Amino acid sequence: MQELTKRPTAPSILSTHLESTVKQFQSLMAVIIIFTEIASPIPLYGLQDLSISPAEAVLYSPETKTLPRTGELALRRAIPANTNMKTIQDSLEDISYLLRIPQRKPFGTMEGNVKKALKIATDEKASILASIPAELKEEGSVLYTSLVDGKGGLQKLLQYIKDKDPEKVSACLASTLDTIAQLELLQAPGLSFLLPQQYLKYPRLTGRGIVEFTVEKVDGSAFSPESAGEAKSTAKIQVVIDGFSAPLTAGNFAKLVVDGAYDGMKLTCANQAILSDSEVGKTTGYSVPLEIKPAGQFEPLYRTTLSIQDGELPVLPLSVYGAVAMAHSDVSDENSSPSQFFFYLYDKRNSGLGGLSFDEGQFSVFGYTTVGRDILPQIKTGDIIRSAKLVEGQDRLVLPPQDN
Repeated sequence: MQELTKRPTAPSILSTHLESTVKQFQSLMAVIIIFTEIASPIPLYGLQDLSISPAEAVLYSPETKTLPRTGELALRRAIPANTNMKTIQDSLEDISYLLRIPQRKPFGTMEGNVKKALKIATDEKASILASIPAELKEEGSVLYTSLVDGKGGLQKLLQYIKDKDPEKVSACLASTLDTIAQLELLQAPGLSFLLPQQYLKYPRLTGRGIVEFTVEKVDGSAFSPESAGEAKSTAKIQVVIDGFSAPLTAGNFAKLVVDGAYDGMKLTCANQAILSDSEVGKTTGYSVPLEIKPAGQFEPLYRTTLSIQDGELPVLPLSVYGAVAMAHSDVSDENSSPSQFFFYLYDKRNSGLGGLSFDEGQFSVFGYTTVGRDILPQIKTGDIIRSAKLVEGQDRLVLPPQDN
């Protein structure tokens, strides 16, 4: 375990050394809210032994109710698209919450939401399609038609709501939101903000990418198949990495993948996380600044964590099972590690008030596991990344002059 003490900092819930400041607030209603602030890098020695009392919770904020709880939802909200599309998206996402009502579901409200979305889609068709680059117009038109009149589109969704069929509503809603995300990605061919001049020396990802990991067990055991099938010693995991919210972090990671830095790398399992080894051999990444984009902000913040207790929440939250983030640098927690990343195994039973991870807003989250989430809990210390490939998005990876 001595070797682990030299590695960059991973989430504090994974370590044995924690600096926290606990403050108490008393209101006229005699309510005491306890929160913790995590302020410094922590060595990784003894990861498995640390536990944090649920009483040591981050300050609850009503805004946490709107924090995306799935990677797909967080990624969809992160796309900088046409405002009309975002209004349609918001209206339909409200239906997801209404469907969770266990007893009598408010189908009338759902119908109103879909009619609102249909009106915007119809009235603002020209504006929606005008936001798509000329070379992608044909694809955009097909998606638009699918959104309005397709088998999984708004008209069908409206019919299922009128039929009061929650199962069909749920399936059609998922299809509609997926079409919306595809349209929005066509509307966002690059970054919606300019990076600070001093950060142009780093690789950057100007959109989305997909990384496919092949993970291998080395102890002779096998991964359990998700459905009927043969158990194998290797399994596939796909991660969508997001340059819209974390262009430097995602860019550095994508370059490392392209360079083969993670091929053959050992994984270490700890409480609520799976960490890559900190050594990448001859291939070295960039020590990019900590990069977190707050919800509602136009561009990311650099070298600063978010003040969750004051209501600052990230566009890409850590409090999602399968979130992927960079560890902290072993030099300063204002920078991310040049290469060490981790899969976060979020467990709301070990989270603070509001269901937030104790380390929310402290690390550069740059993507989410979208395929193979069932594989993550099966990974054990000593398993390796047989290969990591950038299967989509290499055309959006911009390298600094010295790397071209």
